[in-house]
Amino acid sequence: MKEQVTPEHIYLSRREVLKRAGVLLASMMVSSACCAPESPTPEPSSTPALTRQPGDYTGVTDEFGDPLTPLEKARRFGNYYEFTRSKEGITELAQHLVTSPWQIEVGGLVRNPKVFDLDDLRQFGEEERIYRLRCIEAWSMVIPWLGFPLHRLLEVVEPTSEAKFVRFEALYDPKQLPGQDPEQYAEWLQAAPEPEGCACNVMGEDVDPANSPYAWPYVEGLRLDEAMHDLTLLATGMYGKPLPPENGAPVRLVVPWKYAFKGLKAVVKIDLVAERPLSFWNTAIPEEHGFYANVNPDVPHPRWSQGREFRFLGQDPEPILPTLPFNGYAAEVASLYEGMDLVENY
Repeated sequence: MKEQVTPEHIYLSRREVLKRAGVLLASMMVSSACCAPESPTPEPSSTPALTRQPGDYTGVTDEFGDPLTPLEKARRFGNYYEFTRSKEGITELAQHLVTSPWQIEVGGLVRNPKVFDLDDLRQFGEEERIYRLRCIEAWSMVIPWLGFPLHRLLEVVEPTSEAKFVRFEALYDPKQLPGQDPEQYAEWLQAAPEPEGCACNVMGEDVDPANSPYAWPYVEGLRLDEAMHDLTLLATGMYGKPLPPENGAPVRLVVPWKYAFKGLKAVVKIDLVAERPLSFWNTAIPEEHGFYANVNPDVPHPRWSQGREFRFLGQDPEPILPTLPFNGYAAEVASLYEGMDLVENY
């Protein structure tokens, strides 16, 4: 196979970033604290990554000089197990998902629980953020998201002092999302071999739907300070247009320094809670999917190297790039994990 080479301009711009981020990571791993530090919620960052007005994407890059992933690739390649175990074909399967009307219920340990519809969400504004998306399967993209920082919504509902975590829940509707039906999922597994590059068949060859490790609906969680960070986005669009169903319409979570499985799609519920919530993949395969899921090239994975990644940029061949700690956002978010062992808390 022909060796894929990182373009020189990208490599040179990353070298200093790798050095800086590596020093940050090394300093944080000196301590072996087992849990999150108790500290006040920090003020949101005033320097989010590449905020811009949506429009013409000709020549647009991220801060390292990487061009955007072509829209067609971003729409037609990914993981959405609620529709299919294949990485392709999601667009066709998701096109009839009903995304309007839509409501997001926000409650739990808050002073002002509310239910927001899509019109309500517009009060929080809309801006464009160019973020890198890094899958734990060692592929990545550069995507211009539209949306607003999650902290704007959380400030309205006013978390109480007891709130330490934020729990996110996705749509549960087996009629629209056939992958949530254990009988249907069992038929998929029995009818087809494991797709290349797909998550393993943890249910085994003889599938008993009652013993499925997948506990629907899809649930994710963040520490409150992570959720309040200005980089954490509730995305309502991409590439200047509303989110397509296959990319998480009408609202999805985007946390750019974490692996993409933390980016829950089709959000319907947000709860502020005192204890760390059980999340979907951390429950199904905990040895492969940590709760924190910070992008970390130094934490090994049993099936995919985390030291480098295929970057889908529409090039031939696509480049293989070194993976950066925190996906390149260490300068903005490393302080959230000061004093933590980032190998133990993976």
